[in-house]
Amino acid sequence: MSITNFDQLLEAGVHFGHLKRKWNPAMAPYIFMERNGIHIIDLYKTVAKVDEAAAALKQIAKSGKKVLFVATKKQAKQVVADKAAAINMPYVIERWPGGMLTNFPTIRKAVKKMATIDKMTKDGTFDNLSKREKLQVTRQRAKLEKTLGSIADLTRLPSALFVVDVMKEHIAVREANRLGIPVFAMVDTNSDPSNIDFVIPANDDATKSIEVILDAVCGAITEGLEERKAEKVDVEAAEGEAAPKKERKTRAVKKERTKKEDGEALNANVAEKFMKDIEE
Repeated sequence: MSITNFDQLLEAGVHFGHLKRKWNPAMAPYIFMERNGIHIIDLYKTVAKVDEAAAALKQIAKSGKKVLFVATKKQAKQVVADKAAAINMPYVIERWPGGMLTNFPTIRKAVKKMATIDKMTKDGTFDNLSKREKLQVTRQRAKLEKTLGSIADLTRLPSALFVVDVMKEHIAVREANRLGIPVFAMVDTNSDPSNIDFVIPANDDATKSIEVILDAVCGAITEGLEERKAEKVDVEAAEGEAAPKKERKTRAVKKERTKKEDGEALNANVAEKFMKDIEE
């Protein structure tokens, strides 16, 4: 899904920036004008940047890689959780765990601890614990679920980050920059776009604005996933067709080999009989 007209953008208030006195000069190329002391974002630029980001995200999804969504601000949390979960992508909507990318193995250990607790519950080990130990384990599980439950399936570093509000999520952006992970982000007029690989100039404070941008990028990711699935089916079908041909060819080769061996055996028998006749 790509946003190609202004109707959705205008309706969602994507064009509303911050107060002029709060602006970041680096965002000047994306500002259309100032009205009543508020900067107005150039929606032509937004549309172009959304399409560019959507195309890149589609390719990432098509190659079977993961995109990590990050949004811990109140207005974005639920929207991001719903959209990311719908396309089976990991997301962080609670506090960003410091070192989540740069110290990924430690984060994986914490996720494994959560899996261990679940295993204890299933095999009956949990029932043998004292009341106090049960309470401690339950609290630990709840805490881990809250912070890491949404990234439980992230077994390796993500191939990209999608961030809502780069100022609030500056730690996540810094970690991604350090590891060379591309960052896609909604960037408002008060933010610095210099560390962002794919800048989407947009209002990052309104839920509707966040939702309309996420609809576009998640739609592109869905397309990528569907294309990947279709290609996989085609490959399997091609392999299925190739198998009988290969089998037929193998059978033909075996038949030819047997025929040749039989012929050689017959010739050997004839030669042997001939030699016997001569000797007699």
